[in-house]
Amino acid sequence: MKKALLFLFAAIASAALLSYTFKPKAPAFLAPEGYIACYNHAIKDQIELDANLPGFAKAHHFPAYYKLTNATGSMIKYPAPDGTEAQAYLIKSKKKTNKWLIVIQEWWGLNDNIKREAETFATELGDINVIAVDMYDGKVATTADSAMAYMKSAKSERLENIIKGAIVYAGDKAKIYTVGWCFGGGWSLQSTILAGKQAAGCVMYYGRPETDISRLKTINCDVIGFFGNLDAYISPKVVDQFEKDMKEAGRTLSVYRYDANHGFANPSNPVYNKQATEDAHTKAIAFLKARM
Repeated sequence: MKKALLFLFAAIASAALLSYTFKPKAPAFLAPEGYIACYNHAIKDQIELDANLPGFAKAHHFPAYYKLTNATGSMIKYPAPDGTEAQAYLIKSKKKTNKWLIVIQEWWGLNDNIKREAETFATELGDINVIAVDMYDGKVATTADSAMAYMKSAKSERLENIIKGAIVYAGDKAKIYTVGWCFGGGWSLQSTILAGKQAAGCVMYYGRPETDISRLKTINCDVIGFFGNLDAYISPKVVDQFEKDMKEAGRTLSVYRYDANHGFANPSNPVYNKQATEDAHTKAIAFLKARM
């Protein structure tokens, strides 16, 4: 009996020791790019889920109040392929033209800052129709929490329908150019892919790059991208991979990097970098004009 009790005690002690020895360690948080590497869904879905990344909201300082004055455009509605209506801020060219620039918002929504950007591009490019699409269907964020909620609820299927509707609205003979920032930077590239043979030029500001080589191979125009070396989300490592992927896909990409943070090109943002913004804007206008 004594031997049996001793054997039982030894077995329990051994089991406890083994349990402690092989107890798994609590997983450490991944770097932002690590979440992307582990994520198996399409990048167009990941753009929406970026809002879930740790610290993503804190990286987006709420922009200062800005009210657009002397607007030359107006809000329009157009049919989307899903049977609903979409809306956009449209600035029509004074002369009839088949050149169209699709402007895509930051995660805040189609606010007056984005409309101002649309006005600037319309003025500087001249003979072009500029359509700033409303990716949130009328919702504009007033806090980081609301911006996060809107971005999370902006499903890629709906966003695709908004973009496809804008392309159809422009017409089958239209040359489609795109530009966007942050959330819109990623969707600028996705819109270029959706435009197919109508795509004529793509401008990305610190947006999530496509990583599927087969999708990159379908791009029918040159791409230019502006990124911040201090950006924790679209990090230099992400940009490096984008350059490699575009090269593998046989597509032309021009990348410019600045010692700036995410959102550096928004003049109402506390991290606004005037020098980087002016340089990027000059290059973006030259890029588009050269392809018009």
